Amino acid sequence: MKYIILFLFTILIISCKGQNAKTMEHQYTNDLINETSPYLLQHAHNPVDWNPWNEKTLAEAKSKNKLILISVGYAACHWCHVMEHESFEDSLVAQVMNKNFVNIKVDREERPDVDQVYMSAVQLMTGSGGWPMNVIALPDGRPVWGGTYFKKEQWIDALKQISKIYIEKPEKLNEYANKLEQGIKALDVVQLNTNEPTFEKSYIEEALANWSKQFDTNFGGINRAPKFMMPNNYHFLLRYAHQNQDKKLKDFVDLTLKKMAYGGVFDQIGGGFSRYSVDDKWHVPHFEKMLYDNGQLVSLYADAYLITKNELYKDIVTETLEYVKNDMTTEHGAFYSSLDADSNTPNGELEEGAFYVWTKSELKSLLNDDFELFSEYYNINNYGFWEHDNYVLIRKDDDASIIEKHNITKSILNNKKAHWKQTLLKVRNKRAKPRLDDKTLTSWNAIMLKGYIDAYRVFENKDYIASAEKNATFIIENQLRNDGGLNHNYKDGKSSINGYLEDYATTIDAFIALYENTLNEKWLTTARDLANYSFDHFFDSSSKMFYFTSNEDASLVSRSIEYRDNVIPASNSIMAKNLFKLSHYFDNEHFANTAITMLNNVKPEMLEYPSGYSNWYDLMLNYSAPYYEVAIVGLDAKQKIKQLNQTYIPNKLIAGSTSENNMPLLENRYNPNETLIYVCVNKACKLPVSNVDKAIKLIKQ
Repeated sequence: MKYIILFLFTILIISCKGQNAKTMEHQYTNDLINETSPYLLQHAHNPVDWNPWNEKTLAEAKSKNKLILISVGYAACHWCHVMEHESFEDSLVAQVMNKNFVNIKVDREERPDVDQVYMSAVQLMTGSGGWPMNVIALPDGRPVWGGTYFKKEQWIDALKQISKIYIEKPEKLNEYANKLEQGIKALDVVQLNTNEPTFEKSYIEEALANWSKQFDTNFGGINRAPKFMMPNNYHFLLRYAHQNQDKKLKDFVDLTLKKMAYGGVFDQIGGGFSRYSVDDKWHVPHFEKMLYDNGQLVSLYADAYLITKNELYKDIVTETLEYVKNDMTTEHGAFYSSLDADSNTPNGELEEGAFYVWTKSELKSLLNDDFELFSEYYNINNYGFWEHDNYVLIRKDDDASIIEKHNITKSILNNKKAHWKQTLLKVRNKRAKPRLDDKTLTSWNAIMLKGYIDAYRVFENKDYIASAEKNATFIIENQLRNDGGLNHNYKDGKSSINGYLEDYATTIDAFIALYENTLNEKWLTTARDLANYSFDHFFDSSSKMFYFTSNEDASLVSRSIEYRDNVIPASNSIMAKNLFKLSHYFDNEHFANTAITMLNNVKPEMLEYPSGYSNWYDLMLNYSAPYYEVAIVGLDAKQKIKQLNQTYIPNKLIAGSTSENNMPLLENRYNPNETLIYVCVNKACKLPVSNVDKAIKLIKQ
């Protein structure tokens, strides 16, 4: 199907080469000014007749029988800004767009459902995708042409060609739309796998053998550029290596985490990670900072610290959460979405990375006698050089090597590092800051919430759990509706957009973790209720998977099932793991069977591209090796949970109570005179113990 579509697409474009259309004077009416999305507001003063994605706009296209031009991006997207400046701010381009199309601007973060459908179309048509994404569709919304970034001349030429075909040979576009629609609907079809579910370690080993051929053993990550952090990949690999005493794999994950922490992709001065590096050594980032990356990376580095006790990993967690607190958190405990890649130079021009980079002369004047040591530590040399006399700070050597080479103490080096960061941060904060996308997304907030919980679990910092509970309360009070459903977006005091599966999956995941660390059952019962709501409104009874959109949402070209893991794990893989855990907590056979069926459905694809199924492989580990239910009951339950959490045990869940409790894992186990720990597998329990070390020994046995 993909190759047929690519062929038809090529024929279509060739047939319209050299066609032109006249332009006309036009008084534009841009309807984005009333939107709340920072990305849409960035385009609110373009001469293009932009409209938001809504029923009114789609009805207008049908009534006027006009082609729809759908342009999708997000606030932190560098090339989105470039195309806006080159094309959408240009009055001649606007004339062509306004005459021939109903123009719709979409914030992909607000409307991931729209983004998914048209991204699938672009990938079928061109073989790749990205943002900005630009698609032309028939008045009924079915796509007929698309791509990503276009230069001004290419853009005008393409718009004129498609417009002329629509006027002169509309049947060609209709024929193509039919083929493309079939292709889009076929992309995310999941067949019910009726084979007996078998989840064995040998299957995972085969996948790892294929996957490991792509490992970069010099700088970590995958052996290519650009490099994305893909935190779920390394979370799974870390867990597998630990559970199976695979030293080689553990060393590779350790190398990856170290190199990412050393790289310019981590903000060495202000903390927090950028979205990816454009090179293979994690040096020069695409400077946008996304909330979802930082939430997942906090969780990953916290667990890595628990295993290795590497102080570098603790520093990464500390500095990232400091960044989130300072730059990404509202007074109500919600989290903003992103910081732009671009910021203004001293000349007032938007430039990628301007806020973050340094010249050698700047650093010399700021650091004086410390410059030589600083320049070696952060490679103000050929290794750290970027472009235009600018350096992106990157580490190459560990602290021990620097200490030995310069014959200084660890304390002296730490003091110097703190002074350097304080000095440079003070200067940097006087620069024009990157633009902030200040909308709050439920799914991304839940990911960051989970990061705070994991950091608390490992480091026992009370500020972390306070931030977690504050954010969870914000979600309950602002995003959870009276009907039991979630909204996706929050901005300027208003909660909006019916939630997607990703909102439910990530929130359930975070609330289960919050219960495990606080024993407040409100979070666990809310997680269960959200799961039940998901079955009512998202579940596909034929495939036993979950749709991305609710059955209450307006129909799109295709109702997709998101199951391939990406930078964020697929909503279905997160949900399957949630159901696995909830089935244990509530002895719910329906939840248990659904989780097994979902994993079994995806299994036939998982060997082809293991990194795209890492969260599913993580779930498979729960079935291919013992998984422990740890019930801790008694007055000292919370303290014993803290002790237990100081050992990395990924194949467990925790249930606990400081009083009588009728939850299946806790019922009839309370003893007012003693706090007991029950270690169970599939409801079969060892004799209870009161000592945490003994409980850990039972698990390791």
